[in-house]
Amino acid sequence: MRAFATLIAGLALSLTLAACQKNATNAVTADDMSLGNANAKVTVIEYASVSCPHCARWNEEVWPAFKAKYVDTGRVHYVMREALTGEPSIAAAGFLMARCAGKDKYFQVVDAVYHNLKDMETSGQPKPILQRIAQSAGLSEQQFTDCVSDQKAQEALVKRWDTYVQRDKITGTPTFIINGKAHDGEMTLADLDAAVAAAETGKPAS
Repeated sequence: MRAFATLIAGLALSLTLAACQKNATNAVTADDMSLGNANAKVTVIEYASVSCPHCARWNEEVWPAFKAKYVDTGRVHYVMREALTGEPSIAAAGFLMARCAGKDKYFQVVDAVYHNLKDMETSGQPKPILQRIAQSAGLSEQQFTDCVSDQKAQEALVKRWDTYVQRDKITGTPTFIINGKAHDGEMTLADLDAAVAAAETGKPAS
């Protein structure tokens, strides 16, 4: 995974600049990947890494029910913001590959990387697994190589993460921002139920 070495250079400095107070923006930009009703009253932004075990567990145990209850019904606009926590080289490759697969397949690829994270960590050989995921998303081996070696895309990914760390004060994953209110760590469906209900009514969650 030497091709991703350039991605890590700015991370240490960025993390030292992060403060404890959250001041995340709720504004969705063209760089964000999202699902659901863009005009929903509630926006849930998740800062997550595809190489973060906690994010992978949330994706497996909570995301399907949350998506069905809120995103698919139009009550929540869900936004994924890409973090480089965990093993940055795996995170970078996963996110770059997901973007190369196209917006219609982005979340499919992210989900596949999450589900294969343990195998990548156990084997110590993530590249063949990532290539297999890329192939299932319609990317050839050469397209995969070109994608994860794209220096401009790598630099853009690092710049986005630096922005989240410095501007939004994100120090760990997953972090959820629900209509501007920060929630650190994994949230259960019950936690999300309360937070979404509070956001819909404009009242603070209990």
